[in-house]
Amino acid sequence: MTLLDDPLIDELRLQSRRLVRAWGFMGSRLAGTELSPSGVHAVLEIGTRPVTHARDLAELLRLEKSTISRLVAGLVKSGLIDEVAAQSDGRAKQLKLTESGERLFRQITKFARRQVRAAVSPLTPAQVRRVREGLTTYADSLWACSSKGQSDPLSEEIQIVPGYQPGLLGRIAELHGAFYHQHSGFGRSFEAKVAAEYAAFLERLDKTRNQTWAAKLGGEILGGVTVDGEDLGGNTAHLRWFIVDEVWHGLKVGNRLMDAAMAFVDQNQFSQTVLWTFKGLDPARRLYEKHGFQLAEERLGKQWHHEVMEQRFVRPG
Repeated sequence: MTLLDDPLIDELRLQSRRLVRAWGFMGSRLAGTELSPSGVHAVLEIGTRPVTHARDLAELLRLEKSTISRLVAGLVKSGLIDEVAAQSDGRAKQLKLTESGERLFRQITKFARRQVRAAVSPLTPAQVRRVREGLTTYADSLWACSSKGQSDPLSEEIQIVPGYQPGLLGRIAELHGAFYHQHSGFGRSFEAKVAAEYAAFLERLDKTRNQTWAAKLGGEILGGVTVDGEDLGGNTAHLRWFIVDEVWHGLKVGNRLMDAAMAFVDQNQFSQTVLWTFKGLDPARRLYEKHGFQLAEERLGKQWHHEVMEQRFVRPG
């Protein structure tokens, strides 16, 4: 057995998941706050070092600038941060914690120190040093792989697989539920609708003009997309349930899924392809436009108990 054999890699994955869960990232009150995980990390980074608006924070948190813009706007609105002129360049904006933000920063720091101290207290000093060295080495390697401009060796191993895959229904519903809860505040009715409608579609997957694709790395499903060639009628394809786990953004997984879907659409000679989305999801919109979609309609919708600007995009055949 070598270092890169699957059993050892899977053990690292398992322990990484255990860390994420033990730290509370799967819950709704990370570090005892009401903030999302990205909000907690933003407060920590701004409280630790000077952070220039968008560029620095996007790099530190490994998030898209459009996501950072929404995150910063939310933290400003909640009174936790201010945007002030940078001392070195008055034209640049620097992010600074308000008094409320400083209190929250101290609260998070106290909570995290107590959590880590409790975890390592049964260990010997030598064991604590080994934990520190191992985590540092692992984190440094992960950070290097995710650095902008550096190709990720895993990207070549990700496969775009057509057709039903075991666990696909649950995974697509899970990804939609998690993403739209964090970014749009949607709840159980949205996730339940995704699961029910996708389950109904899978019963029609044997029809030649219907297809679904999964992005997979080993046995893990990273995302998916579907072309429903029946539900809209009139030789119109419906692009549905396009989602990629945010952990895997930046590896062109979404682009490859869209390539597969559009090749299928063109092969079947649909007269047009339609998709519905929400305003503000800029990275996805750029991907749609790259593949020939154009905005055709906008309207306010409240069907998910939160008002959003629904958008319809159309790609001519």
